[in-house]
Amino acid sequence: MRTAAHNEALRDATRETIETAAVRVFARRGFAASSIRHIAEEAHLSTGSIYRHYASKEALFDELLDQATTGQREAAHALASDADPHQLVREFTRSFLSDLRRGSGEAEFFLVMNQGFLTDTPAGTRERLHTTQRPLWHAFSALVRRGQEAGDFAGGDPDQLTTLYFATLSGVAGMHSTMPAATDDTAVDIVLRLLIRKERA
Repeated sequence: MRTAAHNEALRDATRETIETAAVRVFARRGFAASSIRHIAEEAHLSTGSIYRHYASKEALFDELLDQATTGQREAAHALASDADPHQLVREFTRSFLSDLRRGSGEAEFFLVMNQGFLTDTPAGTRERLHTTQRPLWHAFSALVRRGQEAGDFAGGDPDQLTTLYFATLSGVAGMHSTMPAATDDTAVDIVLRLLIRKERA
């Protein structure tokens, strides 16, 4: 006989399977051209199984946006700490590239969020993403400014440097499937050349 805890674990595992499949489908087809049937096929589940957890593909996309919001809020909080700016930026970059290299869906997730921002589908996605990304962007810009004041970061407008940094990460995520070497162990230093004026032992 299954316990309540066991049933809850099964539900969580199924939801994770569905969300992973949805990210892959949305990344491949775009939101508008994707359907619950496509997601069910990717997840090797019935459409009924999908609908037991999500009322529609819009509800599923909303859940993915909520996860993006949580992740970006946590990242912004970490970047806002009083730790050394150089080390914070290095660890953030290393973690991002490591997630891509692990191949567990982060690259596709990043692409889905970019598609939602560029196409504003579903309607309102662009503004939602603006709202979720703004704290992370501001936290990173403030970190760049602290690094400049410490003499470790390159000169220039912190906001512009922040925009170019995140554009670089976006480009790496977009190219990852065809150029996985872009996330190897040397990539962190290459990406950070945009920001770091000098290396330290």
